[in-house]
Amino acid sequence: MPRRRKRDIIIKGFSKLLKEDKLKIVAELMDNSVETIDLMKSFWHPDHQKQKIFDEFSENTISNFYIPYGVSPNVNINGKLYLVPMVIEESSVVAAASSGAKWWLDHGGFHAEVVGVTKIGQLHFSWHGDTNKLREVWDELTRTFRTATAHITANMEKRGGGITGFELLDLTDKIKDYYQIRVSFDTKDSMGANFINSCLEEFGQALKSFVSIHPVFSDKEKEVTIIMAILSNYTPGCLVKTWVECDISELDSLDDELTGAEFAEKFRTAVEIAEVDTYRATTHNKGIFNGIDAVAIATGNDFRAIEAAGHTYASKDGRYKSLSHVEIKDGRFKFYLELPLALGTVGGLTSLHPLAKQSLELLGKPTAEELMMIAATMGLANNFSAVRSLVTKGIQRGHMKMHLMNILNHFHATEEEKELSVEFFKDKVVSFASVHDFLKEIRLS
Repeated sequence: MPRRRKRDIIIKGFSKLLKEDKLKIVAELMDNSVETIDLMKSFWHPDHQKQKIFDEFSENTISNFYIPYGVSPNVNINGKLYLVPMVIEESSVVAAASSGAKWWLDHGGFHAEVVGVTKIGQLHFSWHGDTNKLREVWDELTRTFRTATAHITANMEKRGGGITGFELLDLTDKIKDYYQIRVSFDTKDSMGANFINSCLEEFGQALKSFVSIHPVFSDKEKEVTIIMAILSNYTPGCLVKTWVECDISELDSLDDELTGAEFAEKFRTAVEIAEVDTYRATTHNKGIFNGIDAVAIATGNDFRAIEAAGHTYASKDGRYKSLSHVEIKDGRFKFYLELPLALGTVGGLTSLHPLAKQSLELLGKPTAEELMMIAATMGLANNFSAVRSLVTKGIQRGHMKMHLMNILNHFHATEEEKELSVEFFKDKVVSFASVHDFLKEIRLS
């Protein structure tokens, strides 16, 4: 009988084990268990209290995973200067955002506005009854909902937020007996996920009780099955817009081989391609989220929810396309971005994670709306620099220069070898192969 491999063994009660014991189990699966334990422990925070906080963010934690924390200076938004924190592991992103911010600093800066702040929650339920009866008692039902959640919404309402509306959707033509109550919320400076979900679950219980005792419904109509109660990460009503604009003549300085007018037209065409071609749009929008996600992570926000909403919004017209757009009119160049962006500056990791808290302080303790504008601006700044590179010198020259250090680290280059490599590749194309050959040459000399 073949020996059973360690990885084939089912582990029972893993979540109940102490952190050290979990780490030992993981280490036993590796070629060198002692080295694995030492590596994992080397990333533990030396402050035990801080490490305890990190451990409690998630489950089955055995270590921390470091990602670089950088800053982009000189970001002028609506006349106010920011030093923006960005957390991302990809080369060139912070450099691209900083380059875009620097260029626009001298050409009018960035402009931004919040179009709306509405977030959505959904109560999905199954009911076999007369929809007209439900609509007949709708006002009474929504008052019942508000009463049932008064203990939850009181503090939010004091801050000017709360429940802003209800909508009944009859979707029985799509799924048998399926209805939805769509609820809109204003959660002010919090992202609001827990608040929204708590309200929705109360609505579910209130709906079941209301229908079971209300005289307008027959005995056959008194049973409601709650399928699920959950917020939606698609927030088209929580919208932010950011843009830059200048005279076309100001673009003359962007490239030695193109006039400002030629650059503007080439830039516009590149963006238009992302509006008509899904393959290009995907990469184009990924570049936008490079900037947005970096700010979201730095401030303790949920970048997965942000991306999900943004990509859905990019498909709102039935085809996935660019989130940014270009307008050339009356001798002016305008580059703008509009997308849903649900962010928070209070609650959750924004106050629990020491660096997230520090990031918000670095930004001047912004409101959620201000943070929406900052994050969107970094997305536009990164997108501007990326498209600028693509239509002029090409993306690889700048990107691979930034990637040079990663390649050198891959080859375990010494500090002296790194200095020689940086000097050598100042005016040369960087590639994995070319760096390998250069290191081989200097190591043999």
